[in-house]
Amino acid sequence: MESERAQAPWSGLAGAAVIVAAGFLGSRLLGVVRSVAIADSFGTSPELGAYWVAFRLPDLIFQLLAGATLASAFIPTFARQLTRRGEDEAWRLASSVLNLVAGATLVLALLGVILAPVLVPIMAPGLGEDTGREAELRSLAVDLTRIMLLSAIFFSVSGMFMGILNARRHFLFPAIAPMTYNLSIIVAALLSHDVKVLAVGVVVGALLHLAIQVPGLRQVNMRYSLIAKWRDPAVREVGRLMLPRVLGLAAWQFNFLITVFFASTISDQAISAANYAWLIVMTPLGIFGMAIATAIFPTLADQAAEERSEDMRWSVSNALRVIMFLTLPASVGLMLLGEPLVTFLFQRGAFDPASTSITTSALIFYSIGLFALGGTEILSRGFYALGDTRTPVAFAVLSMVLNLIFCLILVVAIPLEVRGLALAMSLASAVEFFLLFRALSRRMGGLEEGHVIYSVIRIAGATLLMVEVVSLFVVLMHASGHLNTGRTSDAFATLVGGGLIGAGIYFLTSYLLRSDEMATILRRIPALRLNQE
Repeated sequence: MESERAQAPWSGLAGAAVIVAAGFLGSRLLGVVRSVAIADSFGTSPELGAYWVAFRLPDLIFQLLAGATLASAFIPTFARQLTRRGEDEAWRLASSVLNLVAGATLVLALLGVILAPVLVPIMAPGLGEDTGREAELRSLAVDLTRIMLLSAIFFSVSGMFMGILNARRHFLFPAIAPMTYNLSIIVAALLSHDVKVLAVGVVVGALLHLAIQVPGLRQVNMRYSLIAKWRDPAVREVGRLMLPRVLGLAAWQFNFLITVFFASTISDQAISAANYAWLIVMTPLGIFGMAIATAIFPTLADQAAEERSEDMRWSVSNALRVIMFLTLPASVGLMLLGEPLVTFLFQRGAFDPASTSITTSALIFYSIGLFALGGTEILSRGFYALGDTRTPVAFAVLSMVLNLIFCLILVVAIPLEVRGLALAMSLASAVEFFLLFRALSRRMGGLEEGHVIYSVIRIAGATLLMVEVVSLFVVLMHASGHLNTGRTSDAFATLVGGGLIGAGIYFLTSYLLRSDEMATILRRIPALRLNQE
């Protein structure tokens, strides 16, 4: 069982975790609805392929600036500034960083507008080749890129708002913001079959993402100043921490560019299929991995600032074990029930059985790396809280290089097509996870490896039994002639039956095996309350 030290960090995180988890759940569920709406209107059409290509550049700009500041540099620096120099200096830091990030994003967005005709062919050299529409689709992708670059500007400001609110332990409005973004895209997909309308929906959603957080800033009494003191030591500290992380996020974003690049050489359909599959994998990743890591990161930053190394070690270890407890069975579940899941969610309208087949192939192989993606979320934040952004960056760059090498092997040398794309990402993510774990363990004097290994063994045992039972259920349903996962109704029956049986077997087995993580979840359910400290 967990020691009192292990339980302590979680007791204060109960309210934050439930808010963040609920926000991620709502966002991911709406993200699924968004994907369903897009699939119904566009399927895996070449025009949608152009949309996904165009989406990459605005997202890259946002992630490199606001994403980097939020994830690694601003929150721990803000926490130290607040502890050591008081609220006035902390708010001046927030204002300076906000203004500098917004200004830099605006400049890059303008450059993107100008260079879009050059960048689009580089990102997706095979776009339109299999349909003979190269010029038309490239022109469309350029137009869509220019439209959606507006979203990068809005997101840069909104991302900083999220960082400020999270640093002050206010998670509600940042949790709601992604829901408004998804709702905007859903409405756009339902209103029109024109991908340009869909792009406008992205821009409107980004604006709503920003606006919904303004009341939260009032609640924390943010003191905004029109300043950009880049010479201030605290601002420079953010920049110092941010620069290595920019390289890491660039590496992560280049993974997606690598996917788009190689997918375009397979077919226009492969571009959309890979994106659909990735969005499905992001649902459990967001709910389990990102929610826990986001909720615990401010606590890790405080523990690091106060030099409470033992508490921090327990916080990271416990969070990692809970993430493994939830993501490992989710990964296997997606592989077992991938086809009925894709059929139930997407196979209607413009999304035909061929689209289901190629998307399922990508989903199965993306799912292999789900545990690694979830674990990387918390391990990276352990380094960020310690003020070390270089180590995770180095491993992120290595992961990108490995992804490229694996794609060359699995897509070009061994023509696994979209399966190779997904498997390459999973293998690269797994390597990054194990390297991060080893490095952080050395840095912190251990991560309770004995507890982690013992937990993984029990998780594996429960998961294996779940696989056997769910596989038997699917085989019996097929043998009885009452199941055709190509039909939406039968796909739904498979999902509900297999999902409930699998979850029941897994959690019951975990309970009987006296899983610490299962005990933690059961103990925290009645204690979950809106608790903002």
